[in-house]
Amino acid sequence: MTGARSLVKTLAELGVEVVFGLPGAHGLPIWDALADAGTGTAAGIRLIGVRHEQAAAHAADGYARVAGSLGVALVTTGPGAVNALRAVGEARASASPVLVLATEVPAPQRPQGAARISHRDIGGQESLFAPLTKATFTVGHPDDIASVVREAATIATRPQSGPVYVGVPAGFLGDPVEVREDTGRPVEPELPSPASEDVERAREALLVARSPLIWAGGGALRSGAGDAVGVLAERLAAPIITTFTARGIVPPDHPCLASNPVHAPEVGALWDEADVVLAIGTDFDGAMTQNRRMPQPPQLIAVNVDAEDAAKNYPPDSLLLGDAREVVEALALGIPSKPGLDELTRRLDDIEVRVRRRVRKEEPHAAEFLSALKETLPEGSVLVTDMCVAGYWIGGFHRVSGPRQLALPMGWGTVGFGFPASLGVAATGAVRAVCVTGDGGFLPACAELATAIQDALPVTVVIVDDGGYGMLGYDQDAGFGYAGVDLATPDFVGLAKSFGVHADRVDGFGRAFRRLLREFTRTEEPNVLVVGAELRPPLNTSSRWYRREDRTIETKHRKGRHHDDHS
Repeated sequence: MTGARSLVKTLAELGVEVVFGLPGAHGLPIWDALADAGTGTAAGIRLIGVRHEQAAAHAADGYARVAGSLGVALVTTGPGAVNALRAVGEARASASPVLVLATEVPAPQRPQGAARISHRDIGGQESLFAPLTKATFTVGHPDDIASVVREAATIATRPQSGPVYVGVPAGFLGDPVEVREDTGRPVEPELPSPASEDVERAREALLVARSPLIWAGGGALRSGAGDAVGVLAERLAAPIITTFTARGIVPPDHPCLASNPVHAPEVGALWDEADVVLAIGTDFDGAMTQNRRMPQPPQLIAVNVDAEDAAKNYPPDSLLLGDAREVVEALALGIPSKPGLDELTRRLDDIEVRVRRRVRKEEPHAAEFLSALKETLPEGSVLVTDMCVAGYWIGGFHRVSGPRQLALPMGWGTVGFGFPASLGVAATGAVRAVCVTGDGGFLPACAELATAIQDALPVTVVIVDDGGYGMLGYDQDAGFGYAGVDLATPDFVGLAKSFGVHADRVDGFGRAFRRLLREFTRTEEPNVLVVGAELRPPLNTSSRWYRREDRTIETKHRKGRHHDDHS
């Protein structure tokens, strides 16, 4: 048993099914161990080779978000590891359980005080990942590889989840290791539980509340709290507002769901009127709260596994520290059904009608786009968006039919996340990964078309081509000089076909778009659909927040960027 085989054997024991990576000279023994099915060490692990390490980490992130389990990225020493940093930052901000395995130059080879001893060594590689991860490790002995990887996996998946870095000195990979018996899954420590009297006080506050409100965040979704949240909301006759990452936590037809974003004034009014807010698994980040312009509620009850996370933006009046699903289930015990559910449902239906009517009137192209997605996407498919105008529309207004069926980079706002993350989503075995990206966001990872075709990953890439960085162009029009946002872009259809990927192009979101989207999302092969269209940003983008002094910002039309043929 070598160090490399010990590492791969440990991954298999942890239940890892897919690894994303890019080979480098220092890590070749790991690739050899992954590829050598005859040894039995790689049983059940699929190795997907990407074209850039950033894509490996994004793919591992996308995989983790949808599978609800550990995503693994394998990178090599120095530039390979550094290339992954940007994507690791997104995983950290979005609490995605990603294990980054990187080779390092063995410490004994570095003279004391030397910062660099080879062309791939940067010195202190582990320290680069420290600000962007939950924890970092550098293996100190070949025999420790298995135990360190197991500990790292436990930390990554334990709520609040997040990425963990493990550096393995390259020389350890070929060294013999002692086979130990403690190679099973690690025993995870118990999560904290709130005191029964704290739960009772929170329950009483919710019972006497005149206008209770439930705010569900990503932590609630990751804990599987959807059913419990839905039951509690119905008993309290309380509306449910979800963050971007919690979309789909309850079904879109749930009688208590405020299905539009809190950035719509009609939904924001639910927050303003609430006398008790129950916040579940959220940190109330600036993107959701319009940079904390939403007022502090009269009484705020927070459910979270992390006290610091719960209080970083809106300090709670009471904190129930524990797993979201377990705490919400405990809160619901003993709560009878309060009157007012039918009245609440009628009000939420009225809000839905008013918001959708305004979207159809003021943003007809966006309404057409959302309608096309709703009517054509296959059941169970997963939408992955980039930081682009179309992605904001999906994040705020698309009807997500179930948990983990939407992945978007709202944690760190990483442009270029969408396409490589969708490769990870496709590798989970989901019915179909559908990536919606802009022309600017697609270009940084366009080489991963080679990965998609080589590994036969079922992904449809929808590129909304508005000729540049549409969101930034809107912001510049709103009050800055206009420069740097119009892009010279390639023939995307020709580019995709050069990789052997089927592709086509339409203008607008009309019948032709719907027909092709339906066709493309019902095949097994990867494909690309380019849409010539320009969308105005929705209310959930910062330039259009209504809780601001200037609420009348309007974009100017730029010649050459509009596609008026929406047939």
